[in-house]
Amino acid sequence: MGLFSRFGDIVNSNINAMLDKAEDPEKIARLMIQEMEDTLIEVRSGAARAMADKKEMEREIAHFEKVASEWEAKAEMAIDKGREDLARGALQAKQKAASEIEARKQGLDAAEEAFEKRSADLEKLQAKLDEAKAKHRALMMRREAAEHRIRTRSRTYDSRVDDALARYSAVERKVDEMEAYADTIKGAEPSLESQFADLEKSEAVEKELADLKRRKGMATTATPTTTHSDTQE
Repeated sequence: MGLFSRFGDIVNSNINAMLDKAEDPEKIARLMIQEMEDTLIEVRSGAARAMADKKEMEREIAHFEKVASEWEAKAEMAIDKGREDLARGALQAKQKAASEIEARKQGLDAAEEAFEKRSADLEKLQAKLDEAKAKHRALMMRREAAEHRIRTRSRTYDSRVDDALARYSAVERKVDEMEAYADTIKGAEPSLESQFADLEKSEAVEKELADLKRRKGMATTATPTTTHSDTQE
């Protein structure tokens, strides 16, 4: 069973369990992301193991190629010395090293194939994880925006707000009445024209009073005074 197949089984089983319990979608999204992150770690570990196996195979191939080359050189030396028996043994050892090289090459091919598959799985899973996280963030932003709208509209259409506005209307009416009363009081005050008229009347009275005083003064000056001698006679 492949990693993605097993991952799908895990996610589906958890989603079904949550849906049976009527869990909210946000928790399901978080669970899916967590499962994907865990699987991503496992795929990375598998890719790292495949890379390590590949390097190990390459080192062993290089080792057995060196061993085969050494046995070939020994076989040539034995032939030169007339030791066919030793040359035969050296060639057998070389063939054994060649068999090890062939086995390691097959293992290397398998390791390379496993690494390529795990790398492809890793790339796909990372893309899916990024997509899931982006959708989850978008979902959270939409949820927060919706909650904010709900709170705002709830406060806007709250009956307490209407009651407060009604009280403000009553206060406004009271202020209107006070302003109207103030205007009434202001209307009873002397107008500018009447004040000037009163001022003119006052000036006329003062003028007449001055004339009266002047006439009285003239009359007093014209009356003759009685002397003391006239009184004795």
